[in-house]
Order: sequence, then structure tokens, then C-alpha cells
Amino acid sequence: MATYNGEAPILDTYQAVVSAFSDFLTVAIHTILYERDIYPRPSFLTARKFNYPVRQSRHPKVCKWIQDAVAAVEVEMLKCALSAVSLVIHAPPPSSAALERFLFSTAAFPSVPSSELLTSFADNPPPATDLPEQFRATLARLSTLSSSLSPLPSDCSFTLVAELRDEGGVQPPLGPNTPWIAAEPGLQKQRKTRDDAQDENEVARGTKMGKDLGGFKTTPVRSLESGAFAMELWIEEGKAKFEEHIS
Repeated sequence: MATYNGEAPILDTYQAVVSAFSDFLTVAIHTILYERDIYPRPSFLTARKFNYPVRQSRHPKVCKWIQDAVAAVEVEMLKCALSAVSLVIHAPPPSSAALERFLFSTAAFPSVPSSELLTSFADNPPPATDLPEQFRATLARLSTLSSSLSPLPSDCSFTLVAELRDEGGVQPPLGPNTPWIAAEPGLQKQRKTRDDAQDENEVARGTKMGKDLGGFKTTPVRSLESGAFAMELWIEEGKAKFEEHIS
């Protein structure tokens, strides 16, 4: 957890920045699950975080899943390996199409060597006194926007997707002893090759988007910036959500 001075997290190291992000991500996931009616609303209780009323699932298994998922994200964030994390809501089987993505972009987070996670930043930033206020404003807007989206079908599922930085040396955290599995092809970015690119310029530009990335409709939520903490949040509604057989 982040170290707090009263209400303000002290963002003097990269580990503190990541801890503040993990705190917010946990609250945001509970908020989204409540606002999008993934579980019955009576299964949520009212709690307080960042001096703001928030919703939290009462179900121990849901809470444990979120806790474990955010912990796995934090491990990769401390490696400076992620550019974004997204909560993806899927249609019920047999489609299981990606209907909505709530995307938390951390591409602007600093990248530091593993030996300097606890090293104070060179410019020694002051306590981020306005970050809790930004968290509150973001949660309020997230609730407002989420409740204004078109309804989802019953029995939707969700998952947490981590997007890797497009940098040399960043390896996917896959293997028998990790909590991660490869995302569906539609949720992946793929390096363009000469076989699937129109010309050499397209190869040089880098990646092609999976069919479920980018969204049919994109709604910005908020940008947050305080010291080394810099994040953007937006909502992508997939094409499948507007197809008649999903509704």
C-alpha cells in the first residue's frame, strides 16, 4: 500500500507511485463492477476510500480475485513492463465478445532500474497533496459515465488485461508459475510484418491493432497527473456491443 501523509500519498519513489496506482485500480474495479451491474447491486456495500464513498463487493471470492489480480499487475508495474491495464467486460457465451474496455494508461509512468525502486526521485517531489482529490473526481466521473452507457446483457463476465510496453527486453509474464495467460488475439497488438503490411512504412510504424482494441466508441474519463504519477483513463465500447444479436 502507498504511504500516506494524512490523505496524500507521498510519491517520492517509483514503488510509492505504483502503490498509489494499485490502490486506485482496486477501488476502480469494484466501482465498475457495481455501476455496470456485473453482480447484483445488493451484493455491494458502501465503504470509504480517498475520503469518498465507494462501493465494494461483499463476496469474498470476488474480493480475493480483485486483490490477486491487482497484486499481479503491481509485480509487472514494478518491472516497468506495462503501458496499460484494462478491465474488459465480455458478453456471455457462446459469443464472449469484448463489449467494453475500461483502460488505465500508465505509458507516462517513469521507467526506473529495479535497483532504484526505493530510491527517491532526483527532483524530490513534495507530497502529492492533490492526488486524492483527483482520485475522487475520477471515481465520480467514472460512476456518472458508466451509468450512462447503454445496458449490458445479463451474465457478462470480466477479466483484467495487461498491455506490455513496446520496448526491447520486455517479456510477457507467461509460464507455469505465473498468474497470467495470453489474451485473446482480438485484445492483442501484433508487430506488423512485410506479409501483412501494405508497404515498408507500415512495417516501420510498428504494430497492428487487434479487432477488439480501439473500440467502436471511445469516451475519455480523465487524465491524472501529480508528480511522477501520470495516468489516463477512458472507456472503449466494442463493435460487438452494438450488434443486434448481443443485445
